[in-house]
Amino acid sequence: MRKQVLVLVFSNLRHDARVMRQVQFLAKHHEVSLVAFDADPIEHVRLFKINQTKLTVLRKMLLGMALLLRWHKLSYQLFHGYEKTLHNLLAGQSFELIVANDVDTLPLAFSLQGKAKIIFDAHEYAPRHFEDKLVWRLFFQPLNVHLCERFIPKVDAMLTVGKGLADEYEKYFGIKATIITNAARYHEISASEMQPGKIRLIHHGIANASRRLDLMIDMMKLLDDRFTLDLMLMTSNYASGQTKAYIDALKTRAAQDPRIRILPSVPSKEVVRTINQYDMGIFLLPPINFNYANTLPNKLFDFIQARLAIAVGPTPEMAGIVNQYRLGLVSEAFTAESLAEKLKHLTGEDVQNFKQNANKAAALLNAEENEKIFKALVDRLIS
Repeated sequence: MRKQVLVLVFSNLRHDARVMRQVQFLAKHHEVSLVAFDADPIEHVRLFKINQTKLTVLRKMLLGMALLLRWHKLSYQLFHGYEKTLHNLLAGQSFELIVANDVDTLPLAFSLQGKAKIIFDAHEYAPRHFEDKLVWRLFFQPLNVHLCERFIPKVDAMLTVGKGLADEYEKYFGIKATIITNAARYHEISASEMQPGKIRLIHHGIANASRRLDLMIDMMKLLDDRFTLDLMLMTSNYASGQTKAYIDALKTRAAQDPRIRILPSVPSKEVVRTINQYDMGIFLLPPINFNYANTLPNKLFDFIQARLAIAVGPTPEMAGIVNQYRLGLVSEAFTAESLAEKLKHLTGEDVQNFKQNANKAAALLNAEENEKIFKALVDRLIS
């Protein structure tokens, strides 16, 4: 019997592959209402759009004061003032299940709860989200810790993307999370043919200074002319001036090497087929905060479904998958020199073998396998 399910997320699902998959899973079996900034139409899903809070100068000043004084309720209302709008939009409706994505949505989930069960999908570890930034630690960390302490013990079930994050949540908040990785849907495609004497590298994802994308540009200086690098970057409409300056600097540096291109992003549903034309996916992410140190991102699974070889830094969970399935190489350190040292010894035959191994891994590491886990959890809560 189809149940009424509400999914809450403060993002645009055109660029949020994890939540889009989640909604599609649920819509196969239930009637789904989705609250988001935007999304493409989905069968059996009613979309309720909310407008992202505009932080005017006055609102920023009030928010900053409230955050510093630890007025958590006021801080939340200033930053996510959607409660009245949502209660009006959803008036008269009741739900048997609410899925709250990221800690920011938990207060709204409980305000709308009624008799519903609540699943919390903690995509990352909220209390240490941007711990590398002093401003974030001073202003936003206490709010995130407060939200976790107040609401996580009351949820009926919890999800997260990897073991490191799950262990940390259990250690500090006493709830054991079910792991649903960021694996992409299974794609029935073949690895692309390699071009003689070429190894085409691709990186795709969000562009900001903390991700140190410049390391991959530095790496190219140490590699021979077989290698090319495309950076397919996504930037937020709300990117700071600092982030925009960083991206401009990247473009300037990339323009100095004809082997490097910076390309616009594509919608998440098109990523796998777009990057299939390359040979190797690359991701070098220094562990400057807890979430980066424990990341197991969409892009790793996109690389696998695109049947690419993979090159990563020694991030434990990513490195574990690359090594277990023999998908590529892992550098010794999070430096351009270390990754270049691994890459420069590659042969075309090595890359081709890694791509064939990705074909085997794609049949095991995919969203359909995660769907079985998720469905069992949902059925347990509302069957």
